[in-house]
Amino acid sequence: MSVTDQAVRARAAARVLARVPRAAKDAGLHAMADALAKAETAVLEANAVDVARAEENGTSAALVDRLRLTSDRVAGMVQGLREVAGLPDPVGDVVRGWTNANGVQVRQVRVPFGVVGIIYEARPNVTADAAGICLKSGNAALLRGSSSAADSNTAVVAALRDGVEHADLPADAVQLVGGPREVTTELMGARGLVDVLIPRGGAGLIDTVVRHSQVPVIETGVGNCHLYVDASADRETALDILLNAKTQRPSVCNAVETLLVHADAAATFLPAALSALAKAGVTVHGDPHTAAYADVIPAAEADFAEEYLSLDLAVAVVDDLDAALAHIRRFGTGHSETIVTESQRAAQRFTVEVDAAAVLVNTSSRFVDGGEFGFGAEIGISTQKLHARGPMGLPEMTSTKYVVVGSGQVR
Repeated sequence: MSVTDQAVRARAAARVLARVPRAAKDAGLHAMADALAKAETAVLEANAVDVARAEENGTSAALVDRLRLTSDRVAGMVQGLREVAGLPDPVGDVVRGWTNANGVQVRQVRVPFGVVGIIYEARPNVTADAAGICLKSGNAALLRGSSSAADSNTAVVAALRDGVEHADLPADAVQLVGGPREVTTELMGARGLVDVLIPRGGAGLIDTVVRHSQVPVIETGVGNCHLYVDASADRETALDILLNAKTQRPSVCNAVETLLVHADAAATFLPAALSALAKAGVTVHGDPHTAAYADVIPAAEADFAEEYLSLDLAVAVVDDLDAALAHIRRFGTGHSETIVTESQRAAQRFTVEVDAAAVLVNTSSRFVDGGEFGFGAEIGISTQKLHARGPMGLPEMTSTKYVVVGSGQVR
């Protein structure tokens, strides 16, 4: 089936979903969860094929970790669908409303986008998450996963479609867009059939979609996230935050990739920090000032632009807050930036002057997540500035329309 045919069928399914009440959508989500749980063995067997192929091809450990499913991760996907069912339905919410002097009522109301295309790499859990979030927000989903997860995604989508049909909703609300690389180009060219594209993956994927798509794009994801330790920072607090932000799960976009240390804090912070990082298995790419405190890999300029997604960290000593801000402006990707400080003035300057979707003070960047924010679910973390920015929950998966009601008034 061509992408155009799939998009046409998705558009028909979206028209049904637009008028479906919350109870029916929630029933569909629970049915999807039941079907996925029942298909666990098939999903894990398919995933084992993908993982084996990735390892044979020399795929990095970080990417294999993103690709791999376990019973616990499948259970998490199932639970995620049930949690989405329990979230408020944004469709129909009145964003604002008023009555003009002539008696005409104006309301801005949340409505689904319609057909959402999601292009993503490796992680097959995204398949279930994206399908569930799209269904809850009244959207049909066209899912274009990477070839590395082809078997996993096929098994997951087969289960999800069984669940959707069991709930008497159109199965074409969830479709996997398979086939050769050219299919992605077709999806990016389906303007008028696909309402929005959301790329999730590395810088190369996101850049390709943003540059070449004829369909509107919500840019997500690339996270060259910085942690700046100010001169006034509590050293133990800074170390705890650093280790959590770097090592708790290094393969995700909200993990810290660069550590910046104020020159006045370097002598008291860096020796302990570098020792703790080494014990945690972190490879440090350091500037000459950092190298004065430990053996590190000499950092080239490119190291400070890298989203490692691994146990690697770029480290630099900076003269002051101004230098830290300049470094982040140069190398940051607009995702999540952190300051550890006891100075309210420094914290205020940092939060005002750093241009990012999330700015954190004295806490780990690992909290930049839809679940941690209390959204219950997210489709990704938007690093653009239009419509949605930061973790994208259900409201961000809607557009709005104006409903104007009168009683015969004319202009």
